[in-house]
Amino acid sequence: MARKFFIGGNFKMNPATREQKRSLVKTLNEATIDSSVEVVIAPPAIYLLSLKDILRKEIQVAAQNSYFKPSGAFTGEISPAQLADAGIPYVILGHSERRTLFHETSELVAQKTRAALDAGLSVILCVGETLQEREAGQTAQVVQAQLAPVVAALAEADWSKIVIAYEPVWAIGTGKVATSAQAQEAHADIRVYLAKAVSSAVAENTRVIYGGSVTAANCKELGAQKDVDGFLVGGASLKPEFVDIINTKKT
Repeated sequence: MARKFFIGGNFKMNPATREQKRSLVKTLNEATIDSSVEVVIAPPAIYLLSLKDILRKEIQVAAQNSYFKPSGAFTGEISPAQLADAGIPYVILGHSERRTLFHETSELVAQKTRAALDAGLSVILCVGETLQEREAGQTAQVVQAQLAPVVAALAEADWSKIVIAYEPVWAIGTGKVATSAQAQEAHADIRVYLAKAVSSAVAENTRVIYGGSVTAANCKELGAQKDVDGFLVGGASLKPEFVDIINTKKT
């Protein structure tokens, strides 16, 4: 079975106002969107429920983070159980900004992933290397090291609820983008690793999407690659061109 094309929009700590939020939703609600593409947007936590209520039903919402406990004295955190109860189907985990700015380890990301799955959520799992690691030829090694704790924490059946987002850190918010050949190589390496570490079925069926300065101008070539199953879009998800990216899928 062909892997369903997946487009995620990570709003990060945007928009700044409720009016801007309503404007973003209006654009999406009025757009003509390819019904064969799975679309998920991730607003800041403060907007999750209100946005979900006014967004067209074909587009799902995701949290940008969750903790590994269902409740308790963890000021500022959001629980996967709360997200599931609120009808939020997805959560982004392991984003490089969480890893670098908030010092999340791959082991913590694995704990969060296990907890999210146990709560009934699906996970957009982010991995990727720095420019220094890329230039040292360590991309596959770094990505595999980020995936390994998750592999150890999951059963084979759990992978049906995982979308892997390969996001080279050097391409996030920089305007730089991996070439289509670089993206394809990294995605193919992820599949080789999954085949070895989990199973050939998981390697074949798990969607691996690309993130890193994705725009309407570069998404067509990237999306045409054999192992690129969609995108996790940052800045461009806040612009009208996000609709063009949603509608750029393999033919």
